[in-house]
Amino acid sequence: MAQQLAIIVLVDVGRALQNGTLTDNVYLIDNMKPYGSRNEGSGALVTAVNGTFWSDGSQGTEQVLNWLPYSIGSTSPALPRGYHSARSRHSDREALAALSESATAADAASSGAELERARALAGTRPKHRARTHHLSEHKILDVTGKVLSPGADTSSYSYPAPEITDITGEAVDQKIIYPAQYGSPDMVSDGWYWSATVDTSRPGTYAYTMHIRLHRLAVQDGEHSWEQVDLSCDSSLVVTTAPKRNAFTGAGIGILPLPPG
Repeated sequence: MAQQLAIIVLVDVGRALQNGTLTDNVYLIDNMKPYGSRNEGSGALVTAVNGTFWSDGSQGTEQVLNWLPYSIGSTSPALPRGYHSARSRHSDREALAALSESATAADAASSGAELERARALAGTRPKHRARTHHLSEHKILDVTGKVLSPGADTSSYSYPAPEITDITGEAVDQKIIYPAQYGSPDMVSDGWYWSATVDTSRPGTYAYTMHIRLHRLAVQDGEHSWEQVDLSCDSSLVVTTAPKRNAFTGAGIGILPLPPG
């Protein structure tokens, strides 16, 4: 059965947007360090992909890579998938309650205070754009998960998770990996993730490039919107292969040894 290899793509979104590059602003971590991966936690990760072959020389097992992008400076990825929607609905209910109280306030000062509170509770919703419609559905949150009030300091807003838009390079051109985006009920990846099968019949070191989309919060004429920023970073994998072995005995594939009758 194919082995699942996970590669965490951790992006310092704030610095990447500020510097206009992912160089020194991305940290790659996989689950193959005990089996040969190098440069863990850096942008120069070399992922070990250890394949096997049968006694006749044919490929014994394919391997599967899964890329999972996360952001430094965002709300926790462990939050439920519907957290942003729930926070947006909750702030709407709170704003409506404050608006109702303003209508029944005893004096103009109290009414004005309740109206201002309703405005703050309503939060800020980015302007809808076709390319960022999935982000415009939710209000802007700060890094603690609270709705950001209109006019508040936006320097602490929660960055949207990085999005891998494509995987190219030598490993793809030489048909060592076959990357594609897949749908999934996974709560963390918002239902989408990039994966690739690896042809382990051709050992060697192969480079590939991840194309990653970040989003910057822009303000124009008092309206907030998300701007797309497309960057890329390089990584590589080293493919090795060894004879298929019996997991119980460590010997070649064959009949299990039996105790004397």
